[in-house]
Amino acid sequence: MSGARLGRVLVLAVASSLALAACAGGGGGGTTGGDVTSVKIGFMGDLTGENSAIVIPPYNGAKMAIDEYNAKNPKVKIELIKYDSQGKPEQATSLLAQAVNTDKIVALIGPAFSGESKAVGGTLEESKLPSISPSATGPGLGKNGWKYWHRVVANDEDQGPRVAEFLVTAKSPKKAFVLSDDQEYSVGIAEAVVKTFKDKGVEVETDKFSKDASDYSSTVTKVKAANPDVIFFGGYYAQGGRLLKQLRDNDVKTMFASGDGSLDQQLVTSAGADKAEGAVLACPCNIPTSGVTGTLKTFFDNYKKSAGTDPAIYATEGYDAATAYIKAIEAGKTTSEDINNFLSTVNFEGVSKPIKFKSNGEPENASIFVYQVKGGVLKLLGPSASAKLEG
Repeated sequence: MSGARLGRVLVLAVASSLALAACAGGGGGGTTGGDVTSVKIGFMGDLTGENSAIVIPPYNGAKMAIDEYNAKNPKVKIELIKYDSQGKPEQATSLLAQAVNTDKIVALIGPAFSGESKAVGGTLEESKLPSISPSATGPGLGKNGWKYWHRVVANDEDQGPRVAEFLVTAKSPKKAFVLSDDQEYSVGIAEAVVKTFKDKGVEVETDKFSKDASDYSSTVTKVKAANPDVIFFGGYYAQGGRLLKQLRDNDVKTMFASGDGSLDQQLVTSAGADKAEGAVLACPCNIPTSGVTGTLKTFFDNYKKSAGTDPAIYATEGYDAATAYIKAIEAGKTTSEDINNFLSTVNFEGVSKPIKFKSNGEPENASIFVYQVKGGVLKLLGPSASAKLEG
């Protein structure tokens, strides 16, 4: 059997098994009767792959929220089960079959990335299993009519335009070069940035390369010949760090900007601190630092104690996604259907932002924040509408 045909057979088998589970089990393995003393919630994302630094913080945040809840000795405890998809859509698909049919989770935090979210969204819907992503920003995810899908972050149709508008205000560019690799998230945010630049009268050139490429010389040559005023890369830090290093090694000194997928210290490590200096990163996340006060300080201190490190990208969003489920369970909702119905009315002040979902699962709050690499570290400049570049 050919590889392509085998792949189709496996996908059909998984879809069929999930559909059967949905019909037989009332949705995602939710308990349908008797005294419930515990429920299982899954967390799915890249926990060991090349972009795992984006996903480990929200996992740690979710785990902290559930540990805090279980420590209160509630009537219904929560078991958090992690599913390491490594960000691969095909891996997420097979793991979801295990989560639904074997582990019988009642809800899912994740998937973390847009590509894997797109791959499993339909089967989550068929299984009537509620999901909340702490980090998937692909704009198309909210346009599928899914009733069991949610996220707590703004999408790239918010993020892309805001970072483009920030760059137009900060640099007044006449020409921009927008790059991406071929991943779902990368293409989506790049397209949003291109559209906004063009709407603002900025000339734009584009290029795209394979996510598995390591030599970007062809792209670098095109960028250097174009001599743009700003460069935007839509993608993750694993590719972004290599790209930035090769641009700087070839004497391309133009300001480099990217989105939330590149917002990690490993971008700086991979490119080199001197080459990454001044790079601009946007994110629908407000990362707490040691200087914060109030609720963010409490979260910062507790997270550092729990995870053994400072909070990073989407740590607060992971915490808030788990908290939404916790509130449902505290309200006596222990089946997948009941939890999902509860999410349509949930409304609370989260650590990251106020948490409330629109009817399509999108968050009501769509704030975007800007960061800049200064002295080899990522520094928060503030909300995109008011942030000012340094240097």
